[in-house]
Amino acid sequence: MSRVRMSAWSLVAAAACWGVATAISKRAVDEIAPLTLLPIQLAVSVAILAVAFLIEGRGLPSEHRRPLALLGVLNPGLSYALGLAGLARITASASALLWATEPVLILLIAWVILRQRPTAAVVSCATAAFAGVLLVVAAPDVELDALGVALTLAGVVACAVYTVLSGRFLGSSSTLGVVLLQQLSALTFAVVLLFGGAAAGRTTDLEGVSATGWASALLAGAFYYGVAFCFYVRGLRTCPPAVAGLFINLVPVFGVAAAGLLLDERLVGRQWLGAILVIGAVSVLALAQSRRVGQPTRRGELLDAQHLIE
Repeated sequence: MSRVRMSAWSLVAAAACWGVATAISKRAVDEIAPLTLLPIQLAVSVAILAVAFLIEGRGLPSEHRRPLALLGVLNPGLSYALGLAGLARITASASALLWATEPVLILLIAWVILRQRPTAAVVSCATAAFAGVLLVVAAPDVELDALGVALTLAGVVACAVYTVLSGRFLGSSSTLGVVLLQQLSALTFAVVLLFGGAAAGRTTDLEGVSATGWASALLAGAFYYGVAFCFYVRGLRTCPPAVAGLFINLVPVFGVAAAGLLLDERLVGRQWLGAILVIGAVSVLALAQSRRVGQPTRRGELLDAQHLIE
């Protein structure tokens, strides 16, 4: 399998992990406050990643270690701390809808920061995918709290900036090493937030948490932060940020499907249409990428994935 196709499949797998883990997290957040849940899930992820890292036998990134660590504070640290805080104030449907704006924000941020102007084809795919997301996650009578919306959007922006900047610093470092370093930074940040939340009385007494609540928190932490981020960072190695962001549109699709299986939630007609739009747009983009990357130019050189957004 080519590197480009492997990159596409890695991004799809990351979206699947995030979507399924979101459905599982719904059960955990009913019993555990967001500021308490975040470090618990990150601790689980770090433990799993550390074991895999020791088995791999490679060291932590030797180049760009500081910027990579700071990016870990940004995402999953700050971005998901803000996202969970926002989720506590708005409905799950509203939160999913706001997170669906991330690919569009990635396009805009990549344009501003990296001067990567998207082509008409990429914009068309982004528009179609975003329309599909609206059909999947939008629900009638959604209640929006202004502060909840602001917190969630701030988390989305942090995640989008992370996606745009990460490709610059990955280099030849081990994927596991990069993810572990960033998760350690995020865990440190989450622990600081936990103590701050405890001082403000915003944490949870864990004595009353049920076995199901614990299982949901631990399982979601493993998939949401550990496995998903490994797939995502691997995908970012050969896929431009603006293109990688489009795969995030698959997250609510997988999330709704998992909710149907695990929480007995059912799709309505328009949500099925939205799922088809999202999957179709991402598939077209991935196919275009796999065809263009690796094709020889007139001078015998190889086209890079960057040509998709220039």
